[in-house]
Amino acid sequence: MAAPFNFGQLKFLKALTEALFHGASMAITPDQVVANVTDLFAKVGGTKLDEIRLSLTATEIVLGPMFAEADVQTRARRIERRLQNSQIDLFQDMARLRGIIYGCYYGHWQPGLEPGDEDANAANPVHAQIGFTLPKHRTRGAGEMPLTRIDGREIEAAHILDAATLGDEYDVIVIGSGAGGAVAAFHVAARGYKVLIVEAGPFYPSPRINHHELDMVANLFKHGALQTSTNRDFVVFQGRCVGGSSTINNGICLRVNEAGRTHPDAVDVLAKWASVGAPVDAAAFHQSYDAIQRRLGIAPIEPRSGRHNGPHLMNGWHAYAATSNDPRDQRAVTDWFAKNFGPPNTPAACAYCGYCNAGCSYGRRMGMAQTYLPDACRDHGARILPGTKADHIVWQTAIDGRREAEAVKLILPDGSKILVRARVGVIVAGGTIASSKLLARSDIDRTGYQVSLNIASPVVALMPPGVGGNAWDEDQMASYVDCGDFLLESHFQPPMAMASLMPGWFGEHAARMRNFGRVHSAGILFPADRRGRVKDGKLEFKLDPDDDLPVLRRAMATLTKVHFAAGALECYPALSKGQTITPGMDIDAFFADAIEEADDVTLSSSHPHGGNAINEDPQYGVVDPECRVHGTTNVLVTDASVFPTCIRVNAQWTTMAMAHYATARSDPFR
Repeated sequence: MAAPFNFGQLKFLKALTEALFHGASMAITPDQVVANVTDLFAKVGGTKLDEIRLSLTATEIVLGPMFAEADVQTRARRIERRLQNSQIDLFQDMARLRGIIYGCYYGHWQPGLEPGDEDANAANPVHAQIGFTLPKHRTRGAGEMPLTRIDGREIEAAHILDAATLGDEYDVIVIGSGAGGAVAAFHVAARGYKVLIVEAGPFYPSPRINHHELDMVANLFKHGALQTSTNRDFVVFQGRCVGGSSTINNGICLRVNEAGRTHPDAVDVLAKWASVGAPVDAAAFHQSYDAIQRRLGIAPIEPRSGRHNGPHLMNGWHAYAATSNDPRDQRAVTDWFAKNFGPPNTPAACAYCGYCNAGCSYGRRMGMAQTYLPDACRDHGARILPGTKADHIVWQTAIDGRREAEAVKLILPDGSKILVRARVGVIVAGGTIASSKLLARSDIDRTGYQVSLNIASPVVALMPPGVGGNAWDEDQMASYVDCGDFLLESHFQPPMAMASLMPGWFGEHAARMRNFGRVHSAGILFPADRRGRVKDGKLEFKLDPDDDLPVLRRAMATLTKVHFAAGALECYPALSKGQTITPGMDIDAFFADAIEEADDVTLSSSHPHGGNAINEDPQYGVVDPECRVHGTTNVLVTDASVFPTCIRVNAQWTTMAMAHYATARSDPFR
């Protein structure tokens, strides 16, 4: 494996690390941090490595001549002046390097006898510094779920293909193995079709997954969880492995407009779809939700799995709402999340280790790789080809003059290309960005337009000593509040991920991390409807300053007030400057002043959707109401890219329901 950085870049990374920890004690050396950064980007590679190299060069120029030769205090002052407190967009983008450095410090892992060796990390010095204990070494008493693996759910190795075992033709080629692809592949295979499932990412069954965050992020996420919009205002998290994002998400399952679990003032999503020319049979769509629920065992999580951070949000909301005069707050819905972790109240339920986003090493998550994919392979003969990209669809002309997919050109792991024939049809389910790129390369017009995001941003709260318990020793996301035009969601991350999102710089950031056992956290989630597009393979996305930014400010202010209502001593919103909010401040005025543009706050999304929208009129959509690409006879799109407008809630269950709706009710190829 080639070294990702040259001598000058390594020297700068070390100087930057030393400066970012100015005023803080380090449990490992700056050289070890740089080694962790190097290891991460050696595994990620590709265009993201090229981007980070360019960013390092540009940042070194911005920080001034002889940066590495200056003393640490001088370097820290330059960072504070030119990155932390800058209002220049380019410099604010460069400031996001801090998250990589902090993540690679707190994601430090001691090598052991095998990958993910927790015994070798029982005395991990970084974990000891913040009071964190790995799952294997936590003490669990009576009534607790043991941290043991559930076997028998995984895809069999014999059902995984490589270049030598790949056939020349299949009935149906499904591109993507995530929420949309896996469900569609199962139902098509169940009709007797010979199905090939093509996945760009690797095959990582549960026994290969471990708690080494840096390693899992590099191997299971697209671009090592560093994928951004073109303006770098948003980090977009997507899985890139067999099972897709269902392998590395929090399993949250929310229906659109579910009675009793959705704010009564929230937009009626399916009615809005119909109003823009995308009618969906609501009764049939909810039957699809029901079918997915039965197979995945979706149900509200057990309170013990979210015992600390989950009640913090719910109790804080009730205390806050009791003093609010806003009628929307009185109608808000707060509840435990429903998930496909379990099923709950069974011996196979979630063991709440807190590592959901790094993959479930215990086989307890009922993701696509534990349900629909092994079902499709074992029961109906489907096969999976991982590590392979779909380059484009090859067309022929059907009798009625429409285009008909004849084959798919694939790029194998060694870079060679091969043509695999599709005798019956093709299903595209690579996700909003990848599906848009594939369809565009296949000469489908108007792909990638009107992309929506559910935008997330965290607020961390410092609690009094002994209040609330260790939020890291539980399910990462447990409870939510639906406020109508935005949601509040409890969440907490393991050390590496928490460090990368924890606001603050220098010694202040280190002090906040040393309080790892005293902080609680939650995030906002609000819909940014049809603001983006996929252009030249990248996501362009920009918030509307008049419509979106006021919602962002109000949501952040509301969550901060909820934290204080729950007893927080101070709050750390995810602002680029790292400000602290204390009780007694005018919180609304603070956020009105602090957030002038998207660059002022850390924003992310795990739910990109749209881009290849359903519409009855081919001038306004890419697929018809049956999810067939307009002007074609045998190509379907069954992922979240077909959503015509923003669904405002976590997208996993709705994506699965859409794939079921398109493929289970009748044969889509007849």
